[in-house]
Amino acid sequence: MTEPGAGGRRGDSAPSTKRRRTVRGAGEAARRAAEALAELISHRLEGVSAVCRSEDDGWVVDVDVLELARIPDTTSLLATYRVELDSAGELVQYRRIARFRRGAQDQ
Repeated sequence: MTEPGAGGRRGDSAPSTKRRRTVRGAGEAARRAAEALAELISHRLEGVSAVCRSEDDGWVVDVDVLELARIPDTTSLLATYRVELDSAGELVQYRRIARFRRGAQDQ
C-alpha cells in the first residue's frame, strides 16, 4: 500500500510542471514557433530556415511563409518571419524580416 499523502504530492507538482514546461531542443522550438505563427497569420508555412538560442534562454526561429502564390511557382512571393519564444516555448513576438521571390538567388 502507498502512503495516504503520496498521491497528493504527485498531483500537486504536475500542474506547475505543465505551466512552466521548457522547450527540449531546436526541433521542438521550431515546431512551436511554426504553430504559433500559423495561428496568427493566414499564409501557408513553407518551412523553418533558422533556429538559435536567444540571450535569455529562449529561442529565435526564422520561419519561411508563402505570401503570394503565382504561376510559375518560381515567381511566388515568400517572406521570412522571425519568431521569438521564451524559455517555456511561449510566443514573445514575431515580425517579418524579409520578402523575396521564390526563384531569386540569395544576395
